[in-house]
Amino acid sequence: MPAAFSGFGLFLALIAVVLALKSFGINQEYQRGVVFRLGRLKETKGPGWFWLIPIIERVVKIDQRVITYALATQETVTRDGVAVKINAVLWFRAVDAAKVVTTVMDWTSAVIQAAETGLRDAIGQSELDLILKDRTSINARLLELLDKTVKQWGVTVDAVEIKDLDIPEQMQRAIAREAEAIREKRARIIKAEGENEASAKLAEAARTIGEVPGALELRRLQTLSEIGVEHNSTIIAMFPTELLAAAKQFGAKAKDD
Repeated sequence: MPAAFSGFGLFLALIAVVLALKSFGINQEYQRGVVFRLGRLKETKGPGWFWLIPIIERVVKIDQRVITYALATQETVTRDGVAVKINAVLWFRAVDAAKVVTTVMDWTSAVIQAAETGLRDAIGQSELDLILKDRTSINARLLELLDKTVKQWGVTVDAVEIKDLDIPEQMQRAIAREAEAIREKRARIIKAEGENEASAKLAEAARTIGEVPGALELRRLQTLSEIGVEHNSTIIAMFPTELLAAAKQFGAKAKDD
């Protein structure tokens, strides 16, 4: 009998040791342990070691590190009726371990599904030009939509960024033609502005030459000099200055008569 009791005591001691070891746990710095006592939420354990009451308490560990997930390509239609294929990258993490455990069954899958739905909604509310030129505003709108949804689950979305945008080939050609037309328009405007400024300078030069008696002759001689240098040839211009003076006096006399 004493031997039987001693064996039974050893068995109980062994069970006690096993339960004690099972009730001992360690959380890493990035982990939080949600403790339930008889099915009811009791508290959240931080990093470090902790003890549980055997059989009565259990713990669910939650990893609070940032999760990076590439969303699947979504096919949707923009506000102006253009079919596009778009995907994005999502960064999210758990901030309230108790809510994560008690409000949603599979919190990572729930956040991903919400992000894919929000991505389609954000694109559907935006026009193609805005998506192409200002992705920052689309990202901000998508982040706002997601934050309202996942906050009630104890999750926060750190960032969401549109990665790729695929539009139909016909639309790509139309956008290329539009960009080419805009560049041609700018070139023509710049050329017209240059011609306008040049004509103003020529008009000013003509007025100056008309007001100064010898300016036209000096300009003619300068032109002859430039022609001779550029073409490497000899030019003889039979147009004496006296003839110009005589023509001017003749014109003045005819005007007086």
